[in-house]
Amino acid sequence: MKAGNVLIVVGLVIVAVGVLVRFGLFSWFGHLPGDIRAEGDRSGFYFPITSSIVVSVVATLVLNLALRLFRDR
Repeated sequence: MKAGNVLIVVGLVIVAVGVLVRFGLFSWFGHLPGDIRAEGDRSGFYFPITSSIVVSVVATLVLNLALRLFRDR
């Protein structure tokens, strides 16, 4: 697959995710159990550990699937 085609597909995926985020379909993301949030009077700390794990697992599955599909060609 040529680099130009890969860039077009990546761009379309980014646009699709942006549209989903814009319409609120990912409003649950960042508020999962296990995400650490500490807020004080003048400051706050937020570490989305569970959300990070979800992103990592999904990215790993997608990349492995893509590599298996493109390896045969």
